[in-house]
Amino acid sequence: MRIRTIALIVVIVLMAGFAALNVDEFSRTSVLSLGFTTVQVPLGLVMLVLLAAVLLVFLATTLYIQSTHLLEMRQTTRALATQRELADKAEASRFTELRHYLEAQTLAAQQREAAQATVLAERLAQTQQQLSSKIEQSGNTLAAYIGELEDRLEKRDGVRTGVRRTDTPTLL
Repeated sequence: MRIRTIALIVVIVLMAGFAALNVDEFSRTSVLSLGFTTVQVPLGLVMLVLLAAVLLVFLATTLYIQSTHLLEMRQTTRALATQRELADKAEASRFTELRHYLEAQTLAAQQREAAQATVLAERLAQTQQQLSSKIEQSGNTLAAYIGELEDRLEKRDGVRTGVRRTDTPTLL
C-alpha cells in the first residue's frame, strides 16, 4: 500500500479510539444555535458525525478520481494497442510493397539480361557469318592467286621446254 493510504487508516483508527475513550464527553448535551432556532444535542456527536461525513465525502471523491483515472488508462491502453496494430500493419505493408518492388526490379533486370543475351547472340552469329564469309573470300582469293601462279608457271614451262625445275623431284 501507499504511504497516504496507511496514514489515512492510522488517523481513522486513532480518531475512533479517541471517540471510544471519551464517549461520555461526546454524549453530553449542549445548546446549539442553528441560526433560526436552537437545539439541545451532544456537541461531540455532532462533530463526530460531521467528521465522518467529511471523511466519507473524501473517500468517495478519491474513489471517483481513481476509477476515472483507471478508465482513462484503459482507454489510453486500448488506443495505444490500436495504434500499435496500425503501425505494425503499415510496417508489414511497407515490407510487402518493398518485396513487390524488389521482385519487379529483379524481373526487369532478368528481362534486360535476356534481351542483351539475345542481342549478343545475334551479333555473335552475325560476326561469325561475316568471319566465315571473309575466310571464304580469302580462300577464294588465295585459290585465284595460286591458279594464276600455276598458269604463269605452265606458260613459263611451256615456253622453255628445255629447262628443268630443280625444286620438284623427278620420278625415274
